[in-house]
Amino acid sequence: MIAADSPLQTLGAAIRDQRRAARLTQTQLAELAGCSDRTLRDIERGAGSPSIGTVVAVLDALGLGLEVTA
Repeated sequence: MIAADSPLQTLGAAIRDQRRAARLTQTQLAELAGCSDRTLRDIERGAGSPSIGTVVAVLDALGLGLEVTA
């Protein structure tokens, strides 16, 4: 089970917020990112295990990037 403040849930919430700000539906964003609606829903919830490529495609479709810190 994923903790309430997990990095996956934080990332998912940021993606959801940006999608809403862009006034896109989950279906529209999934199409732009080349993934299924189900995968996008899982990403937004911080659930499932999408590939990093899929997550990056969703971020790219929203004009966001991924930063890795040590």
